[in-house]
Amino acid sequence: MRSAAAKIAEAPGWQDPEELRWAVRHWAARIGVKAPRVQLREMRRKWASISGVGRLTLDATLLGLPKELGEFVIVHELVHILAPNHGKVFKSFMLAYLPDWERREQQLREFAHAKF
Repeated sequence: MRSAAAKIAEAPGWQDPEELRWAVRHWAARIGVKAPRVQLREMRRKWASISGVGRLTLDATLLGLPKELGEFVIVHELVHILAPNHGKVFKSFMLAYLPDWERREQQLREFAHAKF
């Protein structure tokens, strides 16, 4: 029997950086926030960050992860535009846009354990 992490790793991933950027634009429109400028680079301690001036930096490692985990990271960062901390409002937005966000977060943690 395969582990949950092995099953996740077999899920479809991103084709290229432009597909990831498209997902950011898609989710920004869906959430109702201005699409940030997207930068991909190696990040040592986290998957992404969003600046107050509208720049979303994504860890290039996301390209190798399943789309649903990348979407979690994207939505998480975009929701920070609406709710800057991880309080009740933030969690309400996450639940509204990704009802299974907690499952995705846990799966991402499994990958993060190996990365970080």
